[in-house]
Amino acid sequence: MRIATWNVNSLKARLDKVMWWLERAAPDVLLMQETKLADAEAPTAAFRDAGYELAHHGEGRWNGVAIASRCGIGAVVTNFGRPLAPAKTPDVGDDEPLAEARMIAATCGGVRVVCVYAPNGRVVGSTFYDAKLAWFDRHARWLAEAADPGEALVLGGDFNVAPQDVDVWDAEACHGGTHVSAPEREAFARLCRWGLVDAYRLHHPEPERYTWWDYRAGNFHRNYGMRIDHLLATRPVAARTVWAEIDREARKGKPIPSDHAPLVIDLDERGRPFDPGWASADGRIAARRTGAR
Repeated sequence: MRIATWNVNSLKARLDKVMWWLERAAPDVLLMQETKLADAEAPTAAFRDAGYELAHHGEGRWNGVAIASRCGIGAVVTNFGRPLAPAKTPDVGDDEPLAEARMIAATCGGVRVVCVYAPNGRVVGSTFYDAKLAWFDRHARWLAEAADPGEALVLGGDFNVAPQDVDVWDAEACHGGTHVSAPEREAFARLCRWGLVDAYRLHHPEPERYTWWDYRAGNFHRNYGMRIDHLLATRPVAARTVWAEIDREARKGKPIPSDHAPLVIDLDERGRPFDPGWASADGRIAARRTGAR
């Protein structure tokens, strides 16, 4: 079973890219974030034609999460089992995460999958940052209330947290900012202490493997990125994980790709082979970074 997560940065704008990637990587389950669609606008027919059911939870121009599965979708839960709260500041994003479409869960092929899009936080100490920490607290409480670390569960998505210094291109440059602050990292660690394992790190302890790169010129090519997208698995699932990868190649090409790359894990046996592009890029990345100093 192959499970993947990808912040697509607008499912409408990236639909052709997503369809290309479904054919390229053949995931059984794809968790998507930042779809930026209302539920009525979700491209259910396109996914059905590709062999996938689609469960979507969205609000329109911001946020939005979805699960595409070719092994069934059941027991769907959104927003931690509660209706979205009425937005008090509808023209502002990230400040009211429980009024924003940021979480959807379902059972697919015997595995409970939870797709999340954590708030960005913007600036440490801001209203947006406080809202981010409050959202993580709600998430941790929901896990404790509604899930069991002994069951087959995968929590995936864009967490907007780089858990360790090795997960950013330059720890000193990033120090003190969002995504790397101690309270954010503690919120991420709290989820892991509940009973989750970072599935990517089971197979890749090496540095300089990221899932997000800013669109600014040269950042992707010099590999100035962060690993902020994760697939966290309960121990029964972690024990079944035989492979994990970040598909760097999906961050390339026209039209403009998402600023995130898909993250993939395989359970029990390897899925469809594809070249994620890291081996061929490592030398070029090192040369560009040396030249930029």
